[in-house]
Amino acid sequence: MKKTILSKDKIKHIAKLANLSLGEKELQKYTEQLSSVLNYVEILRQVRTRNVPPTYQVLDETKNIFREDEIKESFSQKDALAQSKATHNGYFLARNVFEERETSTKILKHKKRKVIDKYNAILSLVNSKGNVGHKDLFITKGIETTAGSRVLEGYIPQYNSSVVSDFIEAGFITKYKLNQDAWGHGASGENSDFGPTKNPWNIKKVAGGSSSGSAVVVATRKVDVATATDTCGSIRMPSAYNNVCGIKPTYGAVSRYGVIAFASSLDCPGLLSTSVGKLKKFFNLINKKDLFDATSQSKSRGRNLGKQKGIIGIPIEFLSDGIDSEIKKIFMQAVDTFKKANFKIKKVSLPHTKYGIAAYYIIAPTEAASNLARYDGVRYGNDRNYFGPEAKRRIMLGTFASSAGYTGRYYEKAARVRTLFIRDLEKAYKKVDAILAPVSPIPPFDIGEKSGDPLQLYLMDIYATPSSLSGTPSLSIPCGFTKNDLPVGMQIMGPRWSEEMLFDLGEKYQRLTDWHKRKPNLADE
Repeated sequence: MKKTILSKDKIKHIAKLANLSLGEKELQKYTEQLSSVLNYVEILRQVRTRNVPPTYQVLDETKNIFREDEIKESFSQKDALAQSKATHNGYFLARNVFEERETSTKILKHKKRKVIDKYNAILSLVNSKGNVGHKDLFITKGIETTAGSRVLEGYIPQYNSSVVSDFIEAGFITKYKLNQDAWGHGASGENSDFGPTKNPWNIKKVAGGSSSGSAVVVATRKVDVATATDTCGSIRMPSAYNNVCGIKPTYGAVSRYGVIAFASSLDCPGLLSTSVGKLKKFFNLINKKDLFDATSQSKSRGRNLGKQKGIIGIPIEFLSDGIDSEIKKIFMQAVDTFKKANFKIKKVSLPHTKYGIAAYYIIAPTEAASNLARYDGVRYGNDRNYFGPEAKRRIMLGTFASSAGYTGRYYEKAARVRTLFIRDLEKAYKKVDAILAPVSPIPPFDIGEKSGDPLQLYLMDIYATPSSLSGTPSLSIPCGFTKNDLPVGMQIMGPRWSEEMLFDLGEKYQRLTDWHKRKPNLADE
């Protein structure tokens, strides 16, 4: 029998700690949903972690960087205050924190946004002559950046993220800002505050998330490349669901400066494109150290992996219960293609796979609650009443997991399990060069089909957790279609800093197959 971990009164208390206002219906809904998630998370208690050190950060050979204090041109006072809703004599105007304030639970009225494309993939058309699309987590100077949330609707940044600057320096022009699950929270593309992104292969189906818009504009050939982020599958899932190629890099390979944070120890900026060859070319533009991001400074960058064994691993845990039979069949056909290319296939075990979602959905919401605390409507954006349902769920889950008396039971436990994931992969990579795996256990599903049960959506990320929790790279590429003509993707996972090897394997596969060349029917656009 499931325990009632959270009562309605406790949810009310957590909401107050998180500075969120909830109505009575919301209190009831979140009590049930968060209790369901925490009951699932209890499986972590099965894992023996005594004497296992926690992993809070996956960086290697990285130290903090320091810059000399130099006076440089920066924002003017006018610029710094420009996005604030209220100012007074050159200062931000905030509420009196010592006064008890009334909380509002009224339904907010939103200005209707113009729908730019039939898939709802594009939030802003910046320049019709442009050639790159940016997920709306990437800060773009002078261009609205919302993170897919009403909280930041109308926010105009005063600077570019490092990745956006890299593309500008290489001669690229921003064409679109792209739809996404708000703040990166989602595997389906349905959690955008501006409506779900639709799959171009079947508009009734989800496009995958959170980088949904990025995958759709690449799949429909509106651009050759789009930026994206992967915290746990957010590049790989939309890549698989839209028949495009995506790279979730080694954590620290690409600068996070100017990318709106979800979970800081997991967020990996990356890219989507139409082929592995193009993806490799574009990735070389952004794979670099950045003085504005200490996590990009590893001395291991570009390290020599040594002579390859010619062996690819298949994780036995990924192909047991829970995977759709058609997905499994298509994936095994891809494995056969590598066999025919003279690769040896070897079974490997990642024994902690079944604990991945539980660990991730403690670590990520805890970090998300901290990162989203800054959105108070004072310096920029709207107040916290504008957060959507999924953001509120994750803020409250993270607030609870990191609160007094629960940190050891939840956050620290998950961090120790994370260490075991890293050890599982290190052991496997001593035997094989790379690991081949499905991206999703099921094909694209109907929009709205799983929206009433957040836990079912969270479980979609099960195959994404090993690479995400360990900070290792994964390349997602097309590998077939279902009988209903829906795309299926696979991922090639490797040790830290193995992107070149993954691109090489992906290119070899694409020389033997043409799945990546198939495009959705755009005749009625």
